[in-house]
Amino acid sequence: MAIFADRIAAGRELARSLADWRHADALVAGIPRGGVVVAAEVARALDLALVAVVVRKLGAPGQQEFAVGAIADDVRVLTEHAARPGIVTPAQLAAV
Repeated sequence: MAIFADRIAAGRELARSLADWRHADALVAGIPRGGVVVAAEVARALDLALVAVVVRKLGAPGQQEFAVGAIADDVRVLTEHAARPGIVTPAQLAAV
């Protein structure tokens, strides 16, 4: 895993690896709390539109700091572990 000086440096490095996307009909999405900084650098370097996507972590029942997934608008994504039958019930997810 690469270590970067900061999120701007990470964004610049990512933009270099995505250079083929420069001026494409695409946008760069970033998640707040760090990801928007990286995404903004990618968008700037590749001359693409930038959008921030606000998500909420779904904490495990009884262990809210342990993420079992995330939700944004009408989209819910579960971790591979949480999606297994019997790990987190639909009722527990609804409560979260």
